[in-house]
Amino acid sequence: MQQASKISVIVTTYNRPDALTAVVEACFAQDDTNFEIIIADDGSTNNTRDCVAALAARSPVPLRHVWQADEGFRAARVRNLGTLAATGDYIVFLDGDCVPQKNFVSRHRKLARPGFLVSGSRVLLSEQYTRELLQRRLNLHTLSVAERLRLRLGGHFNKFLQTVLVLPDVGRERRRFSWRRIKSCNLAVWRSDLDLVNGFDESFQGWGHEDSDLVVRLFNAGVLRKDGAFATEVFHLWHRENQRDQASSNRAVVLQRAVDRTTQATAGLRELAASNAIQREPAPAPGTIS
Repeated sequence: MQQASKISVIVTTYNRPDALTAVVEACFAQDDTNFEIIIADDGSTNNTRDCVAALAARSPVPLRHVWQADEGFRAARVRNLGTLAATGDYIVFLDGDCVPQKNFVSRHRKLARPGFLVSGSRVLLSEQYTRELLQRRLNLHTLSVAERLRLRLGGHFNKFLQTVLVLPDVGRERRRFSWRRIKSCNLAVWRSDLDLVNGFDESFQGWGHEDSDLVVRLFNAGVLRKDGAFATEVFHLWHRENQRDQASSNRAVVLQRAVDRTTQATAGLRELAASNAIQREPAPAPGTIS
């Protein structure tokens, strides 16, 4: 079975350096160090830039920072920007408020299989515990089973078993399409498959369903899913819900693409790569890979 020779973990962020620090430091503590980190920054201010510089100075793995101007929610574009900067043959997308467990990279590597993507899952943290974790810089890796159970019973975790059990890898393949558990906050895809469908579609406006669109187009192109639950959980720090102003219209586009068997992004990796090539002559501009 083919294994990923190098993994690129693309961490998306926007003006939340305390959460980003917790996520990246958890990446530093992984039990598999054959990976790189790409910080994909959707227009944060200098506070995040300074944070990333400090993290890069002590990173045990290669770490790069790509940035684009703040023109509203453009997660699809910044993930594509991170993909263009990546050197790995297997891409793991992780949000900058999702703290990975110590075996996150090694479990994703073990689940990687040609012809499949892996959709992970998450453990939601309460507002109170998130605030405490960030203020006191708590290390989630050191929590005992008893402490995790206490946090679950206290309403600070929404799951318990998923944080302490790893189920066998067999039976994870999903031969039929399902909308369940499509989360780009924890999603692994072969780089060649991203190229096949032209990556995320930057034509999606506002928040919502750009991740579902990618998975639908991958499925239309023959890429199936593996379930990463009970193997690749991340701890999702609390935040206020985003406004779903475009969620309904974006979902309608995805539903139609499922019917039409669409595979290609309208504006994706190829267009962004061409745009960056133009912008880099004679000098880089905001939004280019640095």
